[in-house]
Amino acid sequence: MKLNQTNMSVYEAAPNVWEIPVTEKEGMLVPARIYATPKILDEMDSGVFDQVTNVACLPGIQRYALCMPDGHWGYGFPIGGVAAFDQHHGIISPGGIGFDINCGMRLIRTDLTYDEVQPKMEQLMTELSRNVPAGVGTKGFLRLNPSQFKDLMHEGIDWCIANGYGWPQDKERIEEFGRLEHADPSKVSEKAITRGIHQVGTLGSGNHYLEVQVVADERIFDRKAAETFGLFGKNQVVIMVHCGSRGFGHQVATDFLGVFEKAMKKYDLHVKDRQLACAPFKSPEGQNYFGAMLCAANSAFANRQVITHRIREAFSSVFHKPAESMGMEIVYDVAHNIAKVERYTVNGKPRDLVVHRKGATRAFGPRHPDVCAPYRDIGQPVICGGSMETGSYLLVGTNKAETDTFGSTMHGSGRTMSRTAAKKKINGADLKRRMEQKGIIIKAVSMSGLAEEAGMAYKDISEVAETVEQCGITKKVAELRPVGNIKG
Repeated sequence: MKLNQTNMSVYEAAPNVWEIPVTEKEGMLVPARIYATPKILDEMDSGVFDQVTNVACLPGIQRYALCMPDGHWGYGFPIGGVAAFDQHHGIISPGGIGFDINCGMRLIRTDLTYDEVQPKMEQLMTELSRNVPAGVGTKGFLRLNPSQFKDLMHEGIDWCIANGYGWPQDKERIEEFGRLEHADPSKVSEKAITRGIHQVGTLGSGNHYLEVQVVADERIFDRKAAETFGLFGKNQVVIMVHCGSRGFGHQVATDFLGVFEKAMKKYDLHVKDRQLACAPFKSPEGQNYFGAMLCAANSAFANRQVITHRIREAFSSVFHKPAESMGMEIVYDVAHNIAKVERYTVNGKPRDLVVHRKGATRAFGPRHPDVCAPYRDIGQPVICGGSMETGSYLLVGTNKAETDTFGSTMHGSGRTMSRTAAKKKINGADLKRRMEQKGIIIKAVSMSGLAEEAGMAYKDISEVAETVEQCGITKKVAELRPVGNIKG
C-alpha cells in the first residue's frame, strides 16, 4: 500500500506490524517498522514516516528502525522510536533519547479504597500539590550544594535512601534498581548543574503529572499478574507519577548536540536530519555524552523518588497514618527516554547493543535476568500513561518483545494534536469544569497548560494498549481510572 501523506510503500509484515523497505529512501541500512492498527497508521502524521526512515540510515543500526503505536513527530527520532546500534561500529544520538533524559513513569500502590479516600479527596489533592511543586522553573524543597548534587547524579536512588527519602525496598522495584553504572559527573557542565540543582522533587510542565487513580475489579485483565504487582481491584487507590530530569537533562542534551555537530565532521558521519547529530558510541565524544546522560538518568530516578517521599508524607498527613501502614509500596518505575547497553541475539549471535528508546518503554518478559526477583516469573511491569481524561494502563512485558522489538513497547497514548493547536481549540477553564463534573479533581498551574493536555489531543489509549497486546509485545494487566490530577 502507498501512504498518501508520504507516498512511501508500506506492507503488512505481520498483523498490525507495517514495514517500509530499504528501497524507499536512499541510504536506508535496515527496514523501518511501525506497530499500529490500520486506523492508527492512517492517522499518524507524515513526520513519523520520514523520521523513522531517517533513523534507518544511521551507522551501525541493527535489524530495524522501530516506531510504537503511540508514535508522533519528535526531535530527530519520532516519539515512540526505538533503535539499536552495534556498540563498536554504531553511534549514540541525543535525538534518539530526548531532551528530558529518563522521563519515565512510576506507579505506587496503596491498601486504601476510593470509598475511604473520596471524602478527603479535595484535601488530599491540595496537600499533594503543596508537597510536589509543578510548573516551568519550579524549585523543590531540597537545598543541595554542587557536591551533594554530584553525589545524587552518581548514586541515584541509593543517595535518596541514604538521606531518608526512601525505604530500602524501594530500589528493588525500579528499573536498574534506580542507579545506572558509569554515570560520570565530570562530564556534566556547570550550566547543567545550575539548571538542575534546585529541581529535585518537582514535576515540571508539559505532559508531566501526578495522578491519583482507581483500580476497578472489572478493569483487571490478568488477575495473577495484578496480584503479583500488588493490585487487588475493589476500587483500590494508586498513584502515578510522570516526570524526568527536568532542566538538568535538557541542558545535558543541549550541550552535547553542539559537541556532536563538530564530531560528525571529525568522524565523517552524515545524517538525513541535523537533529540526528551523533558520534560513534566508542569515541571520546560518545562516551562523554553517555556518562553525562547516565547522570541525568540517575537524577530523574532520584527526582521521582523524592516525589514519592513527598507523596507518602501527604497521605500520612491527610489520613493520620504512617505510609507503611497504608501499604504505599512502589509497584514499578520505568524509563522511556534513555539509551542503554543491552544484549540481544542478532543473526544467531548474542551481541551487546546500544538501545535507544525515545518515548518507548522497556518490556522484558518472564525469566529475563534484569527483571526484579519478585516479578521474574511474570515479567516486567510496563506503565503506560494516557491523557488525564481517559486513564492509563498497567501492562507486562513479554519474551516476544525481546525477540521482536529489542525488549521495547509504547510509553503512552501519543499526541494527535500539537500543544499550540490544542490551546486554540480548548479552553482550559472549561476543561477543568468538565473533568470535575466527571469526578476528577484538577490542580493545575495554568489553564493554558491544562488545555494542552486535553484528552482530544491524544490517541485512544485503549486502542494503543490493544495494539501492542495483539502484536504480542506487551500484555494488559489493568486499566487505571483517574480521580485526581496535578498538572504543571
